[in-house]
Amino acid sequence: MDVSPTPPSLNELLKSAGLPPLAPETSAKFDAYLSLFVRWNERLNLSSVREPEEIIKRHFIESIAVALALPPAIPTLLDFGSGGGLPGIPIALSRPHIAVTLAESHAKKAAFLQEAARVLGINANVHPGRAETLQSVFDCVVLRAVDKMPEAVRAATKLIVPAGYLALMTTDAGLAELQSAAGTHFRWDPPVRLPNSDSRILALGISSRA
Repeated sequence: MDVSPTPPSLNELLKSAGLPPLAPETSAKFDAYLSLFVRWNERLNLSSVREPEEIIKRHFIESIAVALALPPAIPTLLDFGSGGGLPGIPIALSRPHIAVTLAESHAKKAAFLQEAARVLGINANVHPGRAETLQSVFDCVVLRAVDKMPEAVRAATKLIVPAGYLALMTTDAGLAELQSAAGTHFRWDPPVRLPNSDSRILALGISSRA
């Protein structure tokens, strides 16, 4: 009788990507997030990636890598156009001391984010509207796969505190356009290459605005 191999665990995949393992409690919350994501993805198209292992490899591992690459002293973070909660929910799970805001204008996706935040018990607030309408500013704003990304980057720069951070999950080819959209008042660290991709990077800019 053929027995299908057991899919690798999140911690096994993290190890393969050169990232440290998660604590058992955090790993269990990622399992719960994956279950929610797969179930809601059937109705909402949170991602074109459907297979659980591929969701972990493509979305979770990359988002955890971003969480680990962010500077240590970030009290607040905005996930601008959060969609299915990526990377905001993995950041909230991996860095529980960061108060994360998940901004999503699509009503059903915002409902998913609210359910995920409730089930996972994370330090996250859901803003069910366009990020541009927020009245708050944040120590870090992160963007990943947002529609009209250059325009979103320009809007995001207005939501960052003085000396705050702009975190762009993009590609080598797309970086220059997004840095130009951010304006001249950002100093950029060398890009961090993200796991499981030859071209995807995290670009971290530090605002020089007083």
